Amino acid sequence: MDFSFIRRFAPMYFDAARLTLGIAALGILFSVLIGALCSVTEYYKLPILRRIASAYVELSRNTPLLVQLFFLYFGLPKLGIRMSSGLCGVVGLSFLGGAYMTESFRAGLEAVEGVQREAALSLGLTPLQSMGYVIFPQALALSVPSLVANVIFLIKETSVFSAIALADLMYVAKDLIGLYYQTEEALFMLVLFYLVLLLPISILGTLLERRLRYAGFGD
Repeated sequence: MDFSFIRRFAPMYFDAARLTLGIAALGILFSVLIGALCSVTEYYKLPILRRIASAYVELSRNTPLLVQLFFLYFGLPKLGIRMSSGLCGVVGLSFLGGAYMTESFRAGLEAVEGVQREAALSLGLTPLQSMGYVIFPQALALSVPSLVANVIFLIKETSVFSAIALADLMYVAKDLIGLYYQTEEALFMLVLFYLVLLLPISILGTLLERRLRYAGFGD
């Protein structure tokens, strides 16, 4: 192991990690918003919107992120729509993540007993208020384990961003291997930086899940 090589190129990995985390954060944020919206349309069985949401989920979950990125980065310009590689990364990750978040929220909503909704309506709350104040908070708490797993999954999926010329962690590692043939050192730093990004999220997710379980949401 050449530690001088690691010290020399570690700053490149720090920059790539910041880029990776920034794009992942935006993609995850939009994924959560899309997932919450689609799950609510399915929960209330809104005819047209429910079908659109179901079609979106099936299309997104059965299409690899790499294919989606190629379509955004190489296909859309043929139609006169051009996006930067960073924007393509955010859009692609949001499109993929939204489908998985939808399923997580849907499972959480289905786990909330119907009597909760009936009780909220009997107290004079509107359907929108009952969703916002009673049903969705419980569904969110029940969905935490699945949501955390999705967050980790989406951050790992950023490893394909190098295919659209984004200088993420994988891009830097492949570049260094191609230039210096220091495969062991480059991959060691790649694994290390992904662990630094993902391990705290996994630990925080476990702690949050335990806290919610003690509060009675996981029963």
